[in-house]
Amino acid sequence: MMRIKKLFVAALLLVAPLALTAQENTDWANTSKYVQANAEVTVRPRAVLFGDSITEGWAKKDPDFFTANNYIGRGISGQTTSQILVRMQQDVVSLRPKYVVILCGINDIAQNPGHAVNIEAAVASIKSMCDIAKAHKIKPVLCTLLPSYKIRWRKYLGNVLGQVQEFNRQLKDYARSNHIKLVDYYAAFADDKGRMPEKYSSDTVHPNLDGYKLMEECILPVLK
Repeated sequence: MMRIKKLFVAALLLVAPLALTAQENTDWANTSKYVQANAEVTVRPRAVLFGDSITEGWAKKDPDFFTANNYIGRGISGQTTSQILVRMQQDVVSLRPKYVVILCGINDIAQNPGHAVNIEAAVASIKSMCDIAKAHKIKPVLCTLLPSYKIRWRKYLGNVLGQVQEFNRQLKDYARSNHIKLVDYYAAFADDKGRMPEKYSSDTVHPNLDGYKLMEECILPVLK
């Protein structure tokens, strides 16, 4: 119990400076979004799919996939890894899933909400999510970022693909070193230039239904 408390304290210390600067939103991590939905969960889910708009859009575009496999989606559009970390307790731990599937980081690269990108800090937030999950006997599953090569809402950003690749490299190193399962969405999607094909996404970030179907083919064997 003491170890779990220390993990949450460490996580809060990691994200507190960012939360204090978010004066425009008192619920900086939007922790209230799923309060009612979480209260209505009566069956222990096999997996919580946890992340940003990619996960949120997945649950909306293909809800039958979630229902059929006893998965729950807990994504929030625009969130960075530090915001998602703050939601671990109420949106993952409280639901007691067997797995938590963590897919996030593209909004850190996109500098939402205006912060300079820090890949090391983003990966550190994901490491904290894994620590919290394991402390509660929830198995973390990590996911590489999709091969986005431009950010339509941050058109001035350069070398997006290079940052995605570096993020994925650090994430894979961590997963390998800590024996954590990893779903390599980047490898599944990337074309011969390492980019997101137009047939799977109109903006290189958010998958269309065909893109989500490909993600489903990737994740199902891991969560058997």
